[in-house]
Amino acid sequence: MGIGLVIIAIVAFVALFLWASYNSLITAKVRIDEAFSQIDVQLKRRSDLIPNLVETVKGYAKHEKELLEHITKARTALMEAGSVSEKAKANNELGETLKSLFAVSENYPTLKANENFLSLQEELSDTENKIAYARQFYNSMVMDFNTKLAVFPTMMFGQMLGFKSAQFFAATEEEKKSVLVKF
Repeated sequence: MGIGLVIIAIVAFVALFLWASYNSLITAKVRIDEAFSQIDVQLKRRSDLIPNLVETVKGYAKHEKELLEHITKARTALMEAGSVSEKAKANNELGETLKSLFAVSENYPTLKANENFLSLQEELSDTENKIAYARQFYNSMVMDFNTKLAVFPTMMFGQMLGFKSAQFFAATEEEKKSVLVKF
């Protein structure tokens, strides 16, 4: 009778441990999904601002047609991206083209003074900050999840249950380069 209780206790302990670990992994996965949806919300917000920005710039910078087309293509690529890596790549490309647009706007003093342009530029700047925060939060959730999958004993049955490491929303090699400042 004593050995039967010990076996039942061990089985119950293992079952509770597996149940708690499984729920922990599911919770972490749901947090990753929620964090990624926050990135999506901010990317959508930025994508919605871009047509207004392009229209505002068109009136002032008619010979910047190629840049405006590139921005439109980058926006479309971002909206059509599906996976984390596709979205990260498209986001980085759009960010680079927007930097080019704001650099070109320096050549047009009347554009820089336009209230609509200034408002859109401020909204985009605010959105960029929100995207950066959402990326940071997402990557923190991915790190927590991947850590759970990598440590003992969760790693043993996490993979058996089909859990796979999540992908970070990473910066491109171009973004990682040092900024050279010359005076």
